[in-house]
Amino acid sequence: MEPRHLEGGADRPRPAGGTRTGRVIVIGPYLRMRRGGPDAQTESRAIRNSEARLEEAKGLARAIDLTIADAIIAPVGQIRPATYLGKGKVEEIVGLIAGHEIELVVMDCALSPIQQRNLEKAWNTKVLDRTGLILEIFGRRAKTKEGALQVELAHLNYQRSRLVRSWTHLERQRGGFGFMGGPGETQIEADRRLIGDRIARLENEIKKVQATRRLHRAGRQRVPYRVVALVGYTNAGKSTLFNRLTRAEVQAADMLFATLDPTLRSLSLPHGGKAMLSDTVGFISNLPTQLVAAFRATLEEVMQADVILHVRDISHEDADAQQRDVDAVLRQLGIDPDAGARILEVWNKIDRFTPEERENLQNIAARRPPERPCFLVSAATGEGIDALLAAIEQRLAASRMTLDLSIDASDGAGISWLHRNSEVLHKELHDGRFAMTVRVDETKRDIVVNRFAAVPHAV
Repeated sequence: MEPRHLEGGADRPRPAGGTRTGRVIVIGPYLRMRRGGPDAQTESRAIRNSEARLEEAKGLARAIDLTIADAIIAPVGQIRPATYLGKGKVEEIVGLIAGHEIELVVMDCALSPIQQRNLEKAWNTKVLDRTGLILEIFGRRAKTKEGALQVELAHLNYQRSRLVRSWTHLERQRGGFGFMGGPGETQIEADRRLIGDRIARLENEIKKVQATRRLHRAGRQRVPYRVVALVGYTNAGKSTLFNRLTRAEVQAADMLFATLDPTLRSLSLPHGGKAMLSDTVGFISNLPTQLVAAFRATLEEVMQADVILHVRDISHEDADAQQRDVDAVLRQLGIDPDAGARILEVWNKIDRFTPEERENLQNIAARRPPERPCFLVSAATGEGIDALLAAIEQRLAASRMTLDLSIDASDGAGISWLHRNSEVLHKELHDGRFAMTVRVDETKRDIVVNRFAAVPHAV
């Protein structure tokens, strides 16, 4: 279904047949370009961007099995405090809703509680904004207890702001003690109090989740495994890449937010080393702040990672805009996307390009500064994976020291300690002694040097 632009007179479609199960209309209320500002090429790019945004909104609606009856772009010159859209457009959409027998309107923007309530009154149907839609998806996709807790917390924080005074008929007429007690709490006040109590309990449970994750991380830090985290826009191919790198079977599908709950698997590096690879929830433009806050316990894996792989769907028409959206979320987490040392860009889905287009991408990648390299891969076919693994190993080794040492073969405790606390690169027995080359963290370097008389490895 091609998106339509709603300008001036209403484009009234014929009534659609079929059942009325979950029939929705998706509206893209995007700010109109100012006349006289951009040139024709920039304006054309903006139109394509609007269509890409609407297509993404339709993908979000399909992610919870909604039947899309129509999808339109409704350019907005100025956001109205009462209804977001102008009065004329609100009236035009009334006809579309009646013609398609719509049960739900999805607005691809963040609506205030008053705007949502006024639109529901004007259209006589349920209205869901972008934040609410993403929360619905997360609610369906959360499989673990941890994920369910975080989704519920985000949903309750969102719902609390939507409590408007529409239940005055349920006000309790008497309250307090004695016969002269004044009015009791209204239904909305009771609901707000109950939601507040539930939020407090959820926050306490999530603190326990955070404490458990800290214990897990502390356990991993006692062994020589480093953590590599995957981040990226939703549907960029993170889970497919995760499966390719770890030979796991994490769900990977061509849909938005196919993976929600975090997953950790062992990653084998080219020279025999090991790392832990973490697959995290996908990011998206205008990611609700409630979700960023609620999922902070999960996203701590990203914040503590030694290397971050920013996976991009380089074949997507809005790939550059998606990169900016991911960078914005990383900044919210306190990670500087321009730092370079920890972040490797992975340009995924190059199998969708012709040989000429692929060569052009390789030329672009070659011109990038050394501190911001990117790697062209296809998670689906495995192309470019070896070069990516070599780069991951190199980055992980950059902050570690390689040492040579000689240890008596009878020192079983010392040999065992080295295997537990360092990465053994080489081990060879000569005349009752092991000649070993190990790679250690800076925190354990002095222990190895003093305990085993180790010296820096000669390259």
